[in-house]
Amino acid sequence: MAEAKNCYLICYDIRDPKRWRKVYNLLQGYGERMQYSIFRSWLSMRSREKLRWELERILAPEDSLLLVRLSHQCVAGISAYNRPGVWPSQEEAYRIL
Repeated sequence: MAEAKNCYLICYDIRDPKRWRKVYNLLQGYGERMQYSIFRSWLSMRSREKLRWELERILAPEDSLLLVRLSHQCVAGISAYNRPGVWPSQEEAYRIL
């Protein structure tokens, strides 16, 4: 049985362009960019901890990072109060690398 996945919003503010690029490239492998510094990812607990470990290797103390887990009920209700198409509702079944 596969591990349960939850939806996470990952928001960051990184001061150095080189570190920003590394974080951006890393996050592209974990999810999709929603806005300039905001990603949405469906992560299991194991993949979330792996991502946090990889991010901590890149980030400096002056950088900001925020991971917010959204409940399935919250994710289901997002389309009700936003513009159409802003939040595609399908969880990706497979990730091709």
